[in-house]
Amino acid sequence: MKYMSEYRDPELAKKYLEEIKKTVTQPWSIMEVCGGQTHSLVKNGIIEMLPKTVTMIHGPGCPVCVTPLNIIDKAIHLALEENVILCSFGDMLRVPGSKKNLLEAKAEGADIRILYSPLEAVRIAEDHPDKEVVFFAVGFETTAPANALSVIHAHRKELKNYSILTSHVLVPPAIKAVIDDEESKIDGFLAAGHVCTIMGNSEYHPLSKTYEVPIVVTGFEPLDVLQGILMVVRQLEANKAEVENQYARIVKEEGNPEAQKMIHQIFEIKNQIWRGIGEIPDSGYQVRPEYGDFDAKRKFQIEIPEAPENPDCISGQIMKGLKKPFECSQFGKKCKPTNPLGAPMVSSEGACAAYYHFSGLVEA
Repeated sequence: MKYMSEYRDPELAKKYLEEIKKTVTQPWSIMEVCGGQTHSLVKNGIIEMLPKTVTMIHGPGCPVCVTPLNIIDKAIHLALEENVILCSFGDMLRVPGSKKNLLEAKAEGADIRILYSPLEAVRIAEDHPDKEVVFFAVGFETTAPANALSVIHAHRKELKNYSILTSHVLVPPAIKAVIDDEESKIDGFLAAGHVCTIMGNSEYHPLSKTYEVPIVVTGFEPLDVLQGILMVVRQLEANKAEVENQYARIVKEEGNPEAQKMIHQIFEIKNQIWRGIGEIPDSGYQVRPEYGDFDAKRKFQIEIPEAPENPDCISGQIMKGLKKPFECSQFGKKCKPTNPLGAPMVSSEGACAAYYHFSGLVEA
């Protein structure tokens, strides 16, 4: 595609790499927050081409990966025991629950449907007034507007049989939690461009100032990532700590006010459990009480016991940037995309999946 090729130009990539090598004079550790950036780094061999003094650390930027085990168990319960039509994006279907995943529940007869938009789920609720329809609303701030809009539409249409099961996670509190971790040794961040397209950059300025770390809002193509790394390195070498916008062709400082308005109409901020990491204060969205009829958690009052994670899975350490996927003893052995021990091996944005498919560390 021509409009993408300009961000994948090999000659320009070489120039960025040369500039990074010329600029860096000491070791730096940079965390890319988003799993899409991780895949770009690994798939395009950028990690191997960077100078040894620049270490890329993979962050918790995969909302599917950090969706709590208990929420997946609740989704499976709704589909199998409450006889709802459960709608979901496709990347959630093979994420392990405590006993099974949604794909296995579907094989057992649950009515689970893969959709591209929550508005399709609203239409299904209209077409099936005798059935409860639940949309599994997972994602960063990026997907929150569409999920909020589905509630707004269902409310306007006075649908009594539509609700959303939410597991929304917010990026700035996660960055703060990573920095606050005593084991963390991160010098700068590549922030997720798609999140900032919605929310803007304002939440990152206090983080950068308080913790004295450069934060560069970055896109996902190879040249985006390389330019973002160069911008972080230049700040670090100059002893600066500012928020910069590499993804200016998409991201505006104020973000998308209309999208933010929809989010704030339907959701309020709450503490959120991140799978493999634990609870992070003020890092999630939940449906506001005034729209409680569209909140599947309130509507169905599901009580599912908390279950432990697989003891062989180190996904929490990987998502906090403390370990690389290949440092897991089960990587490519007991844990593969066809039989994942944890979500990062099966999600399209998971670091483990990126290394499994693109790093050459696993024999085909």
